[in-house]
Amino acid sequence: MACTGGGKLWAGVAAVALVVIVAGELPAQQTTNPFRSQYGWGELPDGREWGATSAVYPSPDGDIWVAERCGENSCVGSDLDPVLLFDTDGNLLRSFGAGLISWPHGIFVEDDGSVWVTDASTSGAEEEGLGHTVLKFSPEGEHLMTLGTPGEAGDPPERLTRPSDVVVAPNGEIYVVDAHGPGDPNRIVKYDPEGNYLETWGETGYEPGQLHDPHAIAMDSQGRIFVGDRWNSRIQIFDQEGNFLEWWTQFGRPSGIFIDENDRIYVADSESSQADNPIQGRRNPGWERGIYIGDARTGWVEHFIPDTHPNPEEAATSGPEGVAVDRQGNIYGAEVGQRRMVKYFRLRP
Repeated sequence: MACTGGGKLWAGVAAVALVVIVAGELPAQQTTNPFRSQYGWGELPDGREWGATSAVYPSPDGDIWVAERCGENSCVGSDLDPVLLFDTDGNLLRSFGAGLISWPHGIFVEDDGSVWVTDASTSGAEEEGLGHTVLKFSPEGEHLMTLGTPGEAGDPPERLTRPSDVVVAPNGEIYVVDAHGPGDPNRIVKYDPEGNYLETWGETGYEPGQLHDPHAIAMDSQGRIFVGDRWNSRIQIFDQEGNFLEWWTQFGRPSGIFIDENDRIYVADSESSQADNPIQGRRNPGWERGIYIGDARTGWVEHFIPDTHPNPEEAATSGPEGVAVDRQGNIYGAEVGQRRMVKYFRLRP
């Protein structure tokens, strides 16, 4: 069920067909997949292999930033740069961040090129004084700001606890989804442009405005904040003061969200499970893993790119967790389970 303020919306998907029922009406919609996949996008130097990655975002110049977990699922003890800039053909342009990030998870790039990366922390990170932070870098890799206290979980204003993602509003205010797993605080933390703490909203739960594993955050042209409330298998939408506006379930179980300048919304579902997954049980049954594409203004889903994992029911995660789009409308999927980047070429309007 999806709560939309003035009514209710139910949605279900099987294969690539989507039927949406809005306020008692029954308009049927057939989604399409106008994309072709390129696996193995992004060439790494000196035989370096891709590790897990969930962080991808375009630069203002049209290139693609990726934060990758140092050939493994952790950068603890690694001397590799986790933050990488590629051109759209997958050629590496530059990199930075070695020794500063333990578990890169989310990424956001401002119009001036500043790069924000969340370090959600992982095993061994706290002993190295890493994790529980959001870091801001210049496009060249200069470390400009840190939100949270490295290596220390806790509460604002001084600390964060495993932040998953970040978005910066046009006025410079910073919004962090602060949680990544059971027992985490499940909240959104807001800062001013200088990194001074302003407020926190959200708590653990299932009701409107409550969160459980908020995993992604994005903002549309109206300034509305879209939160991927993953454990609750929904997107929740807030204003910039934290007032709940509505929730949507028609985009699956959101691990990643990207909204372009035309308010096209791209949502990566890496966890929906049709059957009893041996690792995590049933999650959002009736939905397919993949990338849902639609209109952030209306909530209408138009395209669906299905996950290509041969046995998704046996995998805790598969397909992209992070998603971004370039100027030509091509999509980039950052995969944790398969440890790779995938580029999806748009074939037609």
